[in-house]
Parts: sequence; C-alpha cells; structure tokens
Amino acid sequence: MAELKDLRLTPAASLSPEFLSLCKSVNAKRARTVIDHILKHGVITNEDLSEQYGYDHPPRAIRDVRENGIPLVTHKIKSPKTGRKIGAYTFDDLANVKRGRIGGRKAFSKQFKQLLIDTYGARDAFTNEALDERYLQIDHRIPYEISGDGEELASRDFMLIDASSQRTKSWSCEHCRNFLELHDASICKKCFWASPEAYDHVAMEQKRRLDIVWAGKEVSEYESARKLSAKLGVSLSAYVKQLLRK
Repeated sequence: MAELKDLRLTPAASLSPEFLSLCKSVNAKRARTVIDHILKHGVITNEDLSEQYGYDHPPRAIRDVRENGIPLVTHKIKSPKTGRKIGAYTFDDLANVKRGRIGGRKAFSKQFKQLLIDTYGARDAFTNEALDERYLQIDHRIPYEISGDGEELASRDFMLIDASSQRTKSWSCEHCRNFLELHDASICKKCFWASPEAYDHVAMEQKRRLDIVWAGKEVSEYESARKLSAKLGVSLSAYVKQLLRK
C-alpha cells in the first residue's frame, strides 16, 4: 500500500495558470475547502476532511469538487496516524477538466420539482413510499459527474428520492467501477440506481434489489416478521426470501 510520501503532490506552484483560474472560479463552500487545502498542501485525505473540517462523509466533499468540474485523482494510502487504508486526493490533469461543469449543478426550481411530482407522484423512486413533498429530493438518474445536467432539464433524466435513499445511492455509485474509471453513461442507464423500474445490474454487479417500507398499521406486520426471523436465527431479508420460495 502506498504512503503519503509516495504521492505526486499538486500544490498551487505545480499548476498552470489556467488550472489555477478554474480552481478559483469555484465558489461552493465545501468544494472550496477541498480545493484550497490541496492548493496549499498538494493533497487532502479523508482524515483531513473529517478531523480538520468536521465532514462526517468525506467522499461527499470530494464529489462536490468533481461536480464543479475540477478533476481529482483518488489514491489509497496508509494513514500516517493509524496505519489503516484511507483515501487521499490530488488534482488530475488539466485535460480532464469538465469544462461544461465549472460552477457546478444547475439550481432546481420549485416548478421543476412540481413537474417531477406530477410525472412520478410524491414517492421515493426506490421504495415507492408515498412521502410528504418536503422530504423528497431531486436526484440525477445518472450521476452528475458522468452526464452533467445536459442542455435542458428534462424530467426523464431525474428522479425523486428521500435523504436515506440518496445516501445509499451515493455510496453505491461512489464505489462503482464505472463511476471511478469508465464514466460510461450507457452503463449507468441500465443500473438500478438510474432505472429502478427496469435494470440489468446494480453498480455493475449482478444483483436485484427490493426496497420495502412498512408504514402505519403495517408496522405490526414488520415487527412480527422481525421477531420470527430472530427466532430462526436469520436476517429479516433472508426470512422474507424464504417465504417467497414457499
């Protein structure tokens, strides 16, 4: 495993004036924090983001930078403090700058959210749970880092999900080979996280997902199933699969 001292650092002094200009054009606070740290130190680690800046989910801050069009290289290194494997990030080549994305995502209007609600209903796209509109977030079907926003906002390119689903999708996408290396939108289109209605894979793995929510009076049914699965010594998902096989 590489160590911090083995990395090719990318501080401000090593960057071209054009790259520096692009970095300085980013105004989003979280992305700005990451950019400024790398400009000063040449690298930033997950430990830096967590301990110095208090970010509980460091990859989200890294994603903010990439969503603003600035390319980063991800390294896996041994922590100088704990010896554990952690992520470290440096700037990538200028040729990989996502020029159409400098400045970040477009802001979504209330009218656009209403269009999505009219199209899909006030439901989480993955669980199909009906939710109060205020709990629903607009999410790109294909990650912004891969497809951007496009020339025009179209309802077919977005979905409505709640915060829990958004975190689960983000984690899965951030660990997918297509997200990390290939950047092929056609692969994303066939993924559960982009098309839960009809898909071929989940983050490039042969899997199928079924997200079920028990609500209101159904909660008692959930508790009964949970207790039965515990008595059998199996997980609730394994118990549900057993029932479906009968």
